[in-house]
Amino acid sequence: MPIWASRTPVKPQPGGPHYSVQSGDNVQRMMNLIMPLKDKSAVGRAEAALAIAQNKDEIYAGLDNVGTVHFARFVIVGENICMFSVYDGDFTNYIRDFIATIGCVFDAVVKLVEGGDAVIPSETHVEKFIDWVHAHDLYQVSDQATDLFRDIEAVNGETAITRDLRLLPRDLILQLHVNPNVSLGSGYRAYPGYSVAEVRKQFGIGW
Repeated sequence: MPIWASRTPVKPQPGGPHYSVQSGDNVQRMMNLIMPLKDKSAVGRAEAALAIAQNKDEIYAGLDNVGTVHFARFVIVGENICMFSVYDGDFTNYIRDFIATIGCVFDAVVKLVEGGDAVIPSETHVEKFIDWVHAHDLYQVSDQATDLFRDIEAVNGETAITRDLRLLPRDLILQLHVNPNVSLGSGYRAYPGYSVAEVRKQFGIGW
């Protein structure tokens, strides 16, 4: 592995799914936000749990009023406070909705996280906060081999698929070397490829 990594340097991939012009591809998208705690002891994990518990009313109210259709939860995994969500539409707009509705609560959590002080308060560091969240969102390994090649080429500045499909195992191993934590695939979708907004529009309900 060290020999491969030195001979074929690979850059870490950005987190989250790729945006598609097909509206049906942009429903039930996953965000797997992994935030390493400053204090990795039981005390640090307790502080993270307390930050969520003390703000639960604001969190529930805020999550209900986010303008994006989504499902979300906070989880402590090992030395990380995590937010896992499934949402429709654009990632950037989704995070902007969060800042507008529960930015102060997110600040209370992020201040317990390594590097979090640089992006709070989120309301005055909107773009920086969005980039920070994107950087902590797990890279999603593509469902198809050719998509994985596309991701690697995009990071390396290549414009055409040049890799032999038979080399996928090595390319995948190298990518997992620089991205030790990943999300496998784009997830299972439990409803047809239409957003709730599109369904409501067709029924004439409005938004």
